[in-house]
Order: sequence, then C-alpha cells, then structure tokens
Amino acid sequence: MRLSTLALYTALALGANAAAAADTAALRALAEGDMKKLAFATEAKPAPETAFETAEGATRSLADYRGKHLVVNFWATWCAPCRKEMPQLSELQSEFGGKDFEVVTIATGRNALPAMRNFFEEIGVDNLPLHRDPRQALAREMGVFGLPITVILDPQGREIARLQGDADWASESAKAIVAALLPGAG
Repeated sequence: MRLSTLALYTALALGANAAAAADTAALRALAEGDMKKLAFATEAKPAPETAFETAEGATRSLADYRGKHLVVNFWATWCAPCRKEMPQLSELQSEFGGKDFEVVTIATGRNALPAMRNFFEEIGVDNLPLHRDPRQALAREMGVFGLPITVILDPQGREIARLQGDADWASESAKAIVAALLPGAG
C-alpha cells in the first residue's frame, strides 16, 4: 500500500471514529430518566449472525435486518418487567417503525408460542414480532444474562448501545434518542 493511500485511509478512519464519538455524546445528552441506564458502546461491535426462530417456524438472524436501526429486546413470558415495557416498545414501533427502524422482540429460553401469543394479547401488543431463541444461543452470544435486555444496533448490524433491565421506551427521552438515530436527524 502506498504511503499516501495509507495516510488517506488513516485520516478517514480517524474522522469516522471522531464522528461516531460525537454522535454518542449527542445521544448521551438526550438520555433522561430510565434512558440514563442506556450504556453506549465505545466501539460498535458486530452482532452475531446466530439464527433464531419466527412464529411461523422459519429461521432468521439479525443480519436479515441490515440497513435499519434496530431496538432488539430480549424477553420472556414469565418476566414481569417485560410485561410492563412491551407496550412501550410497541408504541416506539408504531411511531418510528418503517424502512429505517424496527423493534425486534426475541423471547429467549423456554417460551411456548401459545404462551407468547397470550402474553401479547393480554397486554394489547399486535405490532411486534414473536421471535424465539429457545436454546438461548443468540442471547448467550450477545451476553444477555437476565431479562429484559435491550440492544440498539446500527444499520450495519453493530451494537451501539445496551440497556439492562426495564425502561420506559415510550418516554420522550427514548423517542428523542431513536429520532436522533434516523436519517434527517440533526
């Protein structure tokens, strides 16, 4: 590699890292209330491409969602905080879901599909996916120990933030953070 090419590559990489750091600082500034628990990654790392199951029995991976910002929520039917925050995630999907953003819910561990459907019906959620990770393979690879855990991925499929425990995903702060991630923000 020529020295001038190496210098240009290094400058672009440093510029990209500086821009990412500035974006993270701007997002942190929007965090209030429960969103203060949102831990931003110092360096975005690729999410694993481990398969999970859809309600229809097909297999998917997080790579299938590339091109969108994702809020990936790991939950379970027995999880009381999950019951509280799922309608809020549904509201986030209703407001921002589309070609640039999606909330992806993945029940991890032993969660029978009928119980998952009942859970969503009882809490009035009908716009979120019923994905399952019955052997917890994806959850383990993503370091999900305890529920709920919510991970934000960028359009390249890299983890940029994580929140352990429940949070008010319908709060003004959560909505401001999501809005700031989307094209046309800023």
